[in-house]
Amino acid sequence: MKTMYVLVITVILLIPNLTNAQSKDIDVNVLVGTWKLDMTPQDTTDENFAMMKITKIKNNSFMGEFYREGVAIRNAQLNTQLGIIYGALISGDGTGDYNTTFYYKNGILHGSTHAIERNFLSVWTATKEK
Repeated sequence: MKTMYVLVITVILLIPNLTNAQSKDIDVNVLVGTWKLDMTPQDTTDENFAMMKITKIKNNSFMGEFYREGVAIRNAQLNTQLGIIYGALISGDGTGDYNTTFYYKNGILHGSTHAIERNFLSVWTATKEK
């Protein structure tokens, strides 16, 4: 019984370390660069594009601009614990804050941007500019 108790306590103590673990095998620097965001991917005739420029990645955070030049990325975070690069950031253009999340798959960013003050949710994809 004592052995079982020790085993259970050990597992409980290890859980926080397991859930905070980031994958060491993923190169998050693949995100550095300028991305062309298609703000209406369902409409192939639309020319509604924005940009995201990721200039620096440090630890689990990144810096850059989102939507257009001069709109700084704030409070950016990366997570790779499921073997996929996930990102989140806050930006704003004077009309309120934009909460954005994305994931990277096969060279494409798949994301969404939620603007509470403007009452909308945009779903987008992005490709990296050469």
